[in-house]
Amino acid sequence: MAGKKSSKKGINKPKKDFRNRFYRIDKFSRKIKIFILILLALFGFGVWLFWDLPISTNITDIPAVSTKIFDRNGKLIYEIYADQRRTPLTLSEIPEHVKEATIAIEDKDFYKHSGFDIMGMIRGLSRQFTRGRAEGGSTLTQQLVKNALLTPERTVRRKLREFVLAALVEIRYSKDTILETYLNQIPYGSTAYGIGSASELYFGKSAKELDLAEAALLAGLTAAPTRYSPYGSHPELAKERQKQVLRRMVEDGYISQEEADEAANKELKFKKQENLKAPHFALWVKETLAEKYGDALVEQGGLRVTTTLDLDLQEFAQEVVREEVEKLADQDVGNGAALVTRPDTGEVLAMVGSKDYFAEDEDGKVNILFALRQPGSSIKPLNYALGIRDKKITASTPLADIPTCFIVAGQQPYCPRNYDGGFHGATQVRFALGNSYNIPAVRVLALNGVDNFINFAKEMGITTFNDPSQYGLSLTLGGGEVRPVDMAVAFGVFANEGVKQPLLSISKIEDWKGKVLFELDRESIDGDRVLDPAVTFIISHILHDNNARVAAFGVNSFLRVTGHPEVSVKTGTTNDRRDNWTIGYTKHALVVSWVGNNDNTPMSGAVSGVSGASPIWNAIIKEVLNKAEDGVYGSDFKGHAWPKQPNNVIGANVCANTGALPGNELSDCPTRYEYFLENTVPASNLRREDIFIDREKQELATQETPQDKIETQNHIVISDPLGTKICLTCPFPMPSVTVNYPLSGITNISAPSNKESVNQ
Repeated sequence: MAGKKSSKKGINKPKKDFRNRFYRIDKFSRKIKIFILILLALFGFGVWLFWDLPISTNITDIPAVSTKIFDRNGKLIYEIYADQRRTPLTLSEIPEHVKEATIAIEDKDFYKHSGFDIMGMIRGLSRQFTRGRAEGGSTLTQQLVKNALLTPERTVRRKLREFVLAALVEIRYSKDTILETYLNQIPYGSTAYGIGSASELYFGKSAKELDLAEAALLAGLTAAPTRYSPYGSHPELAKERQKQVLRRMVEDGYISQEEADEAANKELKFKKQENLKAPHFALWVKETLAEKYGDALVEQGGLRVTTTLDLDLQEFAQEVVREEVEKLADQDVGNGAALVTRPDTGEVLAMVGSKDYFAEDEDGKVNILFALRQPGSSIKPLNYALGIRDKKITASTPLADIPTCFIVAGQQPYCPRNYDGGFHGATQVRFALGNSYNIPAVRVLALNGVDNFINFAKEMGITTFNDPSQYGLSLTLGGGEVRPVDMAVAFGVFANEGVKQPLLSISKIEDWKGKVLFELDRESIDGDRVLDPAVTFIISHILHDNNARVAAFGVNSFLRVTGHPEVSVKTGTTNDRRDNWTIGYTKHALVVSWVGNNDNTPMSGAVSGVSGASPIWNAIIKEVLNKAEDGVYGSDFKGHAWPKQPNNVIGANVCANTGALPGNELSDCPTRYEYFLENTVPASNLRREDIFIDREKQELATQETPQDKIETQNHIVISDPLGTKICLTCPFPMPSVTVNYPLSGITNISAPSNKESVNQ
């Protein structure tokens, strides 16, 4: 038995050993397979990363091709020469504060690292997942490699290749050589590559002569040359960036705070630019290109850019702005601007950002069309459009234009007054908007609600109304800052039958070999509908009705365009006369004009809605409409452009004094014709009421009127949407009232304090 047991064990043992060996072989085989897969993955990653990577790390100049920007008809506006402004310098020739400023703002650990900053790389790559592209975290060496050896694409692959090449460059070259090469090759904006050419371009001097203030400004440009350029669309950003550089230099111990303050306060004298047509527009296009493709490709990639600009119209508009502003010099007007767009596509046909871009002072460099300005009454059509859309008012709704104070808890009473200083009783919406009366406009905003109006303005294209708590009822009189470009978008909604189109500046982009990178398909442009065409029709009809504004502007003003009676237009003048606007349009074209002063100093009292910006607007819109209606901008743009009446807009005869349908036994009235949204034609709300009169003073009785002096008279009265009563047959003016906002009641009070906005 023992032998048998032994025999069985002997027989089973080899089988177990075989299974163990098989298991060990299989496990080893799996490890080999995993190892091979890892090797293949690493090989594939290496091929992906290093394929077509430059073999040479020679960081020398590479050929560059200039970018050309053309108008819509192929006329050259601006040529960006990338390889004709290079003035190489040795490191010893470059002032110490230039090197220190550059290192402080771009790479404070330049002399400590080995070409890359690990934490910066991690931060930069992490942005790939949050912003969809890799950015940030670059050392001076990496920036040099990117510009000299790599493409400007913003991807993880490019970032990793940049990392590898930076390490190789650091091995091959000394720190001083890398810094010297960086300062001689990095783009500083416009046509300047290297500190030598940048110094000549911006200051007209050798880099050896740069002082601290100038060096700090130039050092700040390299991060985003187009954005920070003192010749760009936002020259004020160059100064802000300079202060940031100086602050970094103080933090790193290169200069004292006193030296930084002195440099920041120094007035910089920039060299005058030459050979630049439509400068504000060209620089806006350049900035747009740089945001999309990067500065390096824009300035040395040989792009061929066809824009939406009409250079002939641009030069006409520039001359009109310059001439009209010069005429206003004795009225303390220092600057002017104008913008022309095609509403159905958003194309910019002309952009005059200031009266003279090449003026000796810096005012001309500022593009007012992107600046924050107060719109005055030019914002009112948006307020009335909201009220009509929400059916809180119609074009014939009577509004109480009487002394009114609006009461908001915790604030001083807000008592607006009209531009002409008077009151006009029951004023219908058409005439309140046409004549730009302020009190009715504030009443409409009280009906709409400030929060609702802000949301609506954003839908229309206003980008600057953010925190509702910062605004009050004066918002409808221009109490909030806007950008003229945004006002063009918002009024474009009226012109484009309710569809909002963002502004466009580029119609085609090619490389210098003819490869098309982008082309605008005008037929497929599809904006966002934000208003019903019925609402835009009514607003546009009011704004082109010369009879509706004759009380304030007269029969013949610059708001009438000879040969183009279909033009809709609105003016705006702030109460302190710091901004004066005119905005008008047809479906063919829209023109925004502005006059004022860059530093917000007020103009004289002679500037108003019928002067200032309106002559500029009149001349430009007449020119562009003549061209449009001759078919210059397309065969579909021929002929006059009257607003087309939508099917859901109906017309009706209403009483000229009440805005309601005739037929009430009290309304023996003359009539006029008005347009309404369907089902909003108002019935009469006339009624008779007993009114207590001070017999001696022939005015409404008050609590102080003796009883024996009071008599009762029966008169016809009407109420506006806020519930304010207006006596139509009283031989004396109505008393002042208060309106609690948010709406909660009305109380008669003494005469209001008229200290608020005056706008026209």
